[in-house]
Amino acid sequence: RISFTNKGGTTYTLTNPSAYLSTRAINRRITQGIAIDSTDLPVVAAYVDSVLTLTGGVLHLTSRWLNMCVVLVTDSNLVHQLQGKPYISGIKFVGYYSTGLHNKSSNTTSISPAPQNTSAQKTTGSATYYGSAPFPQVTMVNGDYLHDLGYKGQGMLIAVEDQGFGNFTLDPTFDSLIIGGRLIDQYNFVLRTNNADQIDNHGALCLSTMAGNLPGTYVGTAPYAQYAIYTTEDGNSEQLIEVDNWVAGIERADSIGADILSSSLGYNTFDNSAFNFDYFIDIDGGTTDAARAANYATKKGMLAVITAGNESAGSWHFILTPGDADSALTIGAVDGAGSIFTLSGYGPNSNGILKPDVCTLGDPAQVCVNGNPGASSGTSFSTPQIAGWAACLWQSKHSASPYLIRTVINQSADHYNTPDNHRGYGIPNFHIASNLLGVSDTALKTTSEWLKLSSRNPFTDKLVITIDLTETQNVSFSLSDISGKSVWSNTQTVNAGLHNMSINTPSLPTGIYVLKAVTDKLHATLKVVKD
Repeated sequence: RISFTNKGGTTYTLTNPSAYLSTRAINRRITQGIAIDSTDLPVVAAYVDSVLTLTGGVLHLTSRWLNMCVVLVTDSNLVHQLQGKPYISGIKFVGYYSTGLHNKSSNTTSISPAPQNTSAQKTTGSATYYGSAPFPQVTMVNGDYLHDLGYKGQGMLIAVEDQGFGNFTLDPTFDSLIIGGRLIDQYNFVLRTNNADQIDNHGALCLSTMAGNLPGTYVGTAPYAQYAIYTTEDGNSEQLIEVDNWVAGIERADSIGADILSSSLGYNTFDNSAFNFDYFIDIDGGTTDAARAANYATKKGMLAVITAGNESAGSWHFILTPGDADSALTIGAVDGAGSIFTLSGYGPNSNGILKPDVCTLGDPAQVCVNGNPGASSGTSFSTPQIAGWAACLWQSKHSASPYLIRTVINQSADHYNTPDNHRGYGIPNFHIASNLLGVSDTALKTTSEWLKLSSRNPFTDKLVITIDLTETQNVSFSLSDISGKSVWSNTQTVNAGLHNMSINTPSLPTGIYVLKAVTDKLHATLKVVKD
């Protein structure tokens, strides 16, 4: 890992953030009143090029927040060529691969599928909609209250960092996600490929608790959200470079405009004991690079939902990093009776900040693989559940800050007045959280009710939509291509009542596009085709 002293001589500017941040990421900052600053600027390309030239290395990743890069070299002695360079502030060994890294072959694993439930009449708020297996974990936190109001993650973007998402594209659990075009980004930071569908399926199991959408069999906590999935963990080893991968993953999530990060990864010890963290020195909420990155993400307007880890029965006993991060919403696990899962990591962080924040069902949780629900235990599976519910809650009041969302979730929990270092504030109640947030009990209008496509689909040079609002609101519109890249955006005040709006697109290439409309209370998405 090569750390740089500054970003002097950068070719990027703070006045043109679209060169390194997506429109969605910029809009998130504008909505929350967050200024673009030097930490948003990419690392200086000339510094990286010099490092690669002097070492003969291969670039693995960069971090703009921590101003560093990670390079692969065939001989570690080559890094001595960098000593004394004025633009370099530090050099640290972070990993070793005897057979190389980017050329490693992938592998997949799977869990045994559970018996498939019989499909039944699909009614939100009942076991016949969610499936009898996941229904207890829905009702434990009163999450169905948000779903019944229509908040199912529409318009929210959740990024997931994990060990791998093996064979998820072949899993019917995710048919709705993939066919609906709501998987907008994926990347493997271990192998530097654009395909996260390899290595392991732990991430796919975590993803199923949010994105699963098989009414009558298994419905996750945010079934209509958009997702980005990132493989950052190498299951074949435990090395410090994986923390760097994690940092790069959360930065990419920020750059594409993710609202929430869900990660069921944590770190304390490594194969090389020289890398090991010390609880009292490192797990203080802001010292490890992972915790620093989680805190940076919050400063950029994201909510980081992180596992507490399953270490309480061992000599370590405590939460892991980045779950120790001051600003993270850190998640423990309980059983079906609400008793704390014995393996769920203890807090606080070593700076005395209460951890975990809250808990939900993880002993066991119900996940879904190959379209079949199955039981699996750990804070790995309680964490994404809360991330999905947080997305639905945030959807109901999109102008809220991540701090406010985290606060009302904590305040809604059953032990808020008597927290402890194992369960935190306890089990949240998302009906109470929505009340604390000031959410109306009025059901959310569906896309077909308040936003309709008036022109033919496929359309030619003009896209016409009809908007029907019960009150005057500011509406943010965006049109994105199938990769998620914004090609047009506009925000305007739309009066109450029925209105037609035309979007002229004569220069737009032929293809599939997604039109999004977002207000403080409403979200809608329409899939359109340019002829």
